[in-house]
Amino acid sequence: MISLQAPLSFVIRTELQKAAFDNGFRIDLGANSGWLHYRSTTAQGDIWLSAASKEGPWFVAVGLASVVTELGLSPETVASPPGEATVFSFRTLNELHDVLDRTYRLALSLPDAPLKEFLAKTESALRTTEAERLVVQRVGQDIFRQALMKYWNGRCPLTGITDPALLRASHIVPWSECESDAQRLDVHNGLLLSALWDAAFDAGLVSFDDDGRVLRSPALSPAAAARLEIESTNPLRLTDGHRANLVQHRARLVPDPGLQTPMNTPCP
Repeated sequence: MISLQAPLSFVIRTELQKAAFDNGFRIDLGANSGWLHYRSTTAQGDIWLSAASKEGPWFVAVGLASVVTELGLSPETVASPPGEATVFSFRTLNELHDVLDRTYRLALSLPDAPLKEFLAKTESALRTTEAERLVVQRVGQDIFRQALMKYWNGRCPLTGITDPALLRASHIVPWSECESDAQRLDVHNGLLLSALWDAAFDAGLVSFDDDGRVLRSPALSPAAAARLEIESTNPLRLTDGHRANLVQHRARLVPDPGLQTPMNTPCP
């Protein structure tokens, strides 16, 4: 078990405060047993920061279980952990900053932050006419896009493209087919894809297996597959939520018109 420096030195406190403030956690809730406690005005959940010395290791304890799951890191055993939070350790301050940035973005989009924002913005909205329902839908789609931008760090995970004008918020299960607003606004029901990949995904020409590997419809032309660079595309990082929604999307893959059944195989 690793012991913390308690009380924290001025240098360590300054570095930890900067890490928290730089990454969106700007409500200082004080210190206790060698941990500095922070919260955000915009993101859900609390974090705690500490260190063993000014040379590290550096620690962050995350209190939101859904964020802990998404981080996918191995927890650390330390003295005096804060409450029910999960502790992670990092060798350098740069690594600590990186995980705090990821934690903040996840806390903005998980587990139901987009839904809460949507309900608040549309609480008094009329839904009597088709025009009114379309207005509500546009509000939801804008919130969904913003949440996906945070979740995927503003980057298409397949191409690396970061230009917002070239990125699309792709629903896995289409908005009109979702069973609830919770499913419509769930970031696990979406992918942030570049425009060409989004078009292929929406048309049922590509999908993904449970390991995140591309599934290519036989109806996708060799020329289009080459433009998408399918053969060299790395697998997506998926959660169980993504996988559950992709089951329905895979059923939408376009079969070869000359075949009785689809021939969908994962690409290397």
